[in-house]
Amino acid sequence: MLTEGDKAPDFTLNDENGTAHSLNEFAGKKVVVYFYPKDDTPGCTKEACSFRDNYDAILKKGAVVIGISADNEKSHGKFKTKYDLPFYLLADPEKQAIMGFGAWGEKKMYGKTYEGIMRSTFVLDESGTVIKAWPKVKPADHAVEVLEVL
Repeated sequence: MLTEGDKAPDFTLNDENGTAHSLNEFAGKKVVVYFYPKDDTPGCTKEACSFRDNYDAILKKGAVVIGISADNEKSHGKFKTKYDLPFYLLADPEKQAIMGFGAWGEKKMYGKTYEGIMRSTFVLDESGTVIKAWPKVKPADHAVEVLEVL
């Protein structure tokens, strides 16, 4: 997993409308990239709504927010609409960015071990370097933690 001081790998992924976005297009801005397991599940919804509720404050700090999961574009569209999410949600079914940031790994639930997306967040500076990484995130108030770093 990337840590502070690492250069974030570029990626190109589609949003809910099929529009491609690359990390490079946000050069010159701070970028919050957060990885989450699945659209419209309890923890992921809490996290997304936390970013939604703090989005204006994040924008005022000169940053953009990008949420990434392996869900497809259609799923992202439904999730964004249902919860009125104003930020980018990018589909990564091939796990290009997920693997590039190191957000894929071993997880445990109900005594079972499996591979999956690690709920994690990275704040990048204007040149794409990680200035803060959270390898494990508590979803409910995470956006407030991110704001403190921005």
